[in-house]
Amino acid sequence: MFFSGDSSTRKRVDLGGRSSKERDRKKLVEQTRFERNRRLQLRQNNSAALKIQKCFRGRKLVEAERSEVRERFFTRFGKHFQNVDRQCFGPDSDFLRWLLFFFNPKNAADCSALVEVCQLLQKLDQDNVLDIISLFAGADYPSNKALVEYRVKKFALACIQAIYENRIQLRDQLMASKHSGAPAILLLDALHLLIDDRLPWACNTVSYLLQRNVFSMFRNVILTLKEVTIQGLVGDVSSLERVLALIISHVGQTPCVCPNVDPSWSFSSQLLTIPFLWRLFPHLKEAVDFVTLATFLLEAIPPIKTLNEGDSNTYDDEMLVDDERAEKVLNGDLELQIYNAIDPRFLLQLTNVLLGGVSLANNSYIGGPNDKEAAAVGAACAFLHVMFNILPLERIMTVLAYRTELVLVLWNFMKCCHDNCKWSSLSKLSAYLPEDAPGWLLPLAVFCPVYKHMLMIVDNEEFYEQEKPLPLDDIRCLIVIIRQALWQLLWLNPVAPPNFSKSPVDTFAMKKHPLEFLQHRVCVTASELLSQLQDWNNRRQFTPPSDFHADGVNDYFISQATMENTKANDILKLAPFLVPFTSRAKIFASQLVAARERNIPHVPYVRNRFRVRRDHILEDAFDQLNALTEEDLRGLIRVTFINEFGAEEAGIDGGGIFKDFMENVTRAAFDVQYGLFKETADHLLYPNPGSGLVHEQHLQLFHFLGTVLAKAMFEGILVDIPFATFFLSKLKQKYNYLNDLPSLDPELYRHLIFLKHYEGDISGLELYFVIVNNEYGEQAEEELLPGGKNLRVTNENVITFIHLVANHRLNFQIRQQSSYFLRGFQQLIQKEWIDMFNEHELQLLISGSVDGFDLDDLRAHTNYAGGYHQEHYVIEMFWEVIKCFSLENQRKFLKFVTGCSRGPLLGFKHLEPLFCIQRAAGSASEEALDRLPTAATCMNLLKLPPYRSKEQMEQKLLYAISAAAGFDLS
Repeated sequence: MFFSGDSSTRKRVDLGGRSSKERDRKKLVEQTRFERNRRLQLRQNNSAALKIQKCFRGRKLVEAERSEVRERFFTRFGKHFQNVDRQCFGPDSDFLRWLLFFFNPKNAADCSALVEVCQLLQKLDQDNVLDIISLFAGADYPSNKALVEYRVKKFALACIQAIYENRIQLRDQLMASKHSGAPAILLLDALHLLIDDRLPWACNTVSYLLQRNVFSMFRNVILTLKEVTIQGLVGDVSSLERVLALIISHVGQTPCVCPNVDPSWSFSSQLLTIPFLWRLFPHLKEAVDFVTLATFLLEAIPPIKTLNEGDSNTYDDEMLVDDERAEKVLNGDLELQIYNAIDPRFLLQLTNVLLGGVSLANNSYIGGPNDKEAAAVGAACAFLHVMFNILPLERIMTVLAYRTELVLVLWNFMKCCHDNCKWSSLSKLSAYLPEDAPGWLLPLAVFCPVYKHMLMIVDNEEFYEQEKPLPLDDIRCLIVIIRQALWQLLWLNPVAPPNFSKSPVDTFAMKKHPLEFLQHRVCVTASELLSQLQDWNNRRQFTPPSDFHADGVNDYFISQATMENTKANDILKLAPFLVPFTSRAKIFASQLVAARERNIPHVPYVRNRFRVRRDHILEDAFDQLNALTEEDLRGLIRVTFINEFGAEEAGIDGGGIFKDFMENVTRAAFDVQYGLFKETADHLLYPNPGSGLVHEQHLQLFHFLGTVLAKAMFEGILVDIPFATFFLSKLKQKYNYLNDLPSLDPELYRHLIFLKHYEGDISGLELYFVIVNNEYGEQAEEELLPGGKNLRVTNENVITFIHLVANHRLNFQIRQQSSYFLRGFQQLIQKEWIDMFNEHELQLLISGSVDGFDLDDLRAHTNYAGGYHQEHYVIEMFWEVIKCFSLENQRKFLKFVTGCSRGPLLGFKHLEPLFCIQRAAGSASEEALDRLPTAATCMNLLKLPPYRSKEQMEQKLLYAISAAAGFDLS
């Protein structure tokens, strides 16, 4: 190029900002990585080539060896086995060893040799079990057991393989007469001889064949048959049918120990799905246990999803599918067909078939169930257990619970087994259970969810007065059975289950670990049922509360219960009712103490101080509490009251003023006049469904009230607020059912019970799946189901209608208010803490015991100040006066000095702060006496002047507590 006149060289600049050295370094790294991967690939290719060559050379050597052995075999024993005698089948002979080594089912000569061996075997057979054993084992079978079983397994498999590989050529012979002497018949008859049930190796041989997927081979053999070949076998049993019946008898039958094979390779999947199977093998029905086989077949399909999956859950026990672990997904059209096929008529027929051999509904026999009945119940329960986990429950449970006698049949069976100690017979006769498994597992796995579903719609009159569906005496026995079963599964003999998913139904686990999954399901459903029966007992006691408690709960158990990943802790989470309430209350109190200690500030001052105006206490509390974080809420809060003149009230908050603050807040916020809560006929509180019409920020207020209640419980402060049971269930995130409705709307409850027992045609009442809400004069119609305004209530769907109406009033209408209240509540009180308690017990935690209080316990845990002491004459006179009070006045006194008319659950030792009696300033002048009612504020402190007489003290105390309670007792 020509010189441009510019002697400077222009630098190359990378617009990406990288230097040339950096580019070269990256390029070198990439090139090095590429070379390393190339060398690795080359090594892998060389290794693979060596393995292929090694395998090829090995196979080639084996084939050569087989050819050599084949020639030696025929040379020694003859082309037509003229040199073969009885001794050749023995363990010391090379005859079977050589034959089974070189046999190839695709080799015609080998198959012909096998056929001749089978013919020779039948000639030597004398139809005597001992003769067959001595033929293969000689005189000492135990010593030669392993060798004999190995040879018999290989021999039996060779017969099946020969038929399978030559099925096209043999198809005209497969259905021939037994005496025809055809090669296929000889092979099948020899196979039948080898797996005779009387032989000691029969079960192991069949197990070996099942693991080799022989049902798949038989399926292909059967599909090659022509219908024209079976016309001459009417009334006769073919050899193929005899072999199939013999193998099928080992599938899931007792006492056979053959392992269950993969359902996709089982008899149910491979043979029962062949069209017109019974026309080919009409006698096979006698050998088939259709309930057991249907169970395995049902287990093989993926779970059927509900049509409303993804919508709000209206059924408590709907079971969802864990999609991540599902092995297969059904075709949508097929799934819809199955879903629509599950109608009430089908379920009724199915239940009648399953329980057709059981006559236990009337409890009309003595001595326990016989083997036939036990086997029928076991098979039926196994099928229903699988059905519950595969098919949608909303299509099943209502029919089984209300239109069949399933509950009565199963209960009478369980009761008779329990009374006669017959549980072991069920596990021995069940194909679904191992022989050493508890016999009550399967019945409980079916009975508990069905009976639990039935109790959802049973009304109080039926349960308590008519004693339907079960007498109360039987329910007491049922409680004992379930309690003992849970204690055995969870404490005495716990089985470490696989890592089941959180979904109630895990079909993956059910197939891979059937026994462990069954135990898990029994634990879950039995604990839910026993918890429900405990709720019924709380409404109206029919059995002592101690009947729900396990016998083995001791101090060691309690110490373990507070530790994670222990058996006791698992029981506390799954079946807390097994532990007495006082023990659980102590555990709860220890959890609160531990949580408070973790939040003790490391600074010498309290970080959270409230200034609250007494005439605006609710507004100030709402603003200041909502501004705190969860961590601050767990810490100490000190309160300073501002009087009506804007000045701070005198006093130092040592806990008493904060307690006074909490009492005033709860009394104002939970007042029905405030509009957030309503009262039932029994004066129990529940969220006002129309709260949004009263307060614009009603949901935020519910969140605030949840926080207030949680703070009171967190600090051990009792608040005298009686909540409705159906609202307390929302703190436990539970659903409410029909039996909770009387406390909310007795008139609606009576109407629903009338519909439930209506004997005429309900469709004539012109009812539809809609409900009318009336709040503050505004009426609004809501559909209970999509399209409900066009869906008429009939005799078939009236139970669903009743359930949906109760669900709407008890759950749906207050769902938002309850949800926000729960969010605020769970800021301080963890769900695991209150899951230990039912609703009745939760009310006791909130408000204390309703059984009065122990005056001696209060006296033993009272502090004194201002010159008073335990033996001071005024103090002794004071306790004598309180002791003479009626129970009602004692409760009023307790509310006067502590803010709550109920004593602490665990005694006054746990009262926060402790009760204190302080000497009032001055003497017992009229001024001091007049000052008494205002001096005794709700801070567990009583300022008591030195009275001159017992009568004067009693009169003044009665005046004080009556004034505080709003009554005039003067």
